[in-house]
Amino acid sequence: MRYAYSAIAAVFMSIVASSSFAADAKPHRVAIQVNQNDPALMNLALNNATNIMEDYKAKGETVEIELVAYGPGLNMLRDDTSPVKDRLKQIKDASFPSKITYAACNNTKQGMEKREGKTITIVPEAELVPSGAVTLIELQEKGWSYLKP
Repeated sequence: MRYAYSAIAAVFMSIVASSSFAADAKPHRVAIQVNQNDPALMNLALNNATNIMEDYKAKGETVEIELVAYGPGLNMLRDDTSPVKDRLKQIKDASFPSKITYAACNNTKQGMEKREGKTITIVPEAELVPSGAVTLIELQEKGWSYLKP
């Protein structure tokens, strides 16, 4: 009986130690920049995001990814021009337990609207940020890693 209690206590201590280690682990966060209207580059960025999430998932960890599109890269998140629209939704839906967000630059959107003379809609999975470049700066200042495919 004493052995059983000792074994239970050892297992309990092991669980507590591993959970406190996980709680102390540095969070994984990466900002991915897309600033070119190039379907191959857009797919590379999405492949990078998918591979990063899968790698951390295999390790029992999570990662937070923010894909930031600005300049010509905003076409990736435009509802009318995105060559990867279906993949954006598919990757976002499959990201749990990690998290991916798509940030669309409002400065670029407004410039495109002015040049094209029409309202531009972004894909529902994306959210507008005031400036894509500033978003990247601020994420890096908060300790996020940076990736430019």
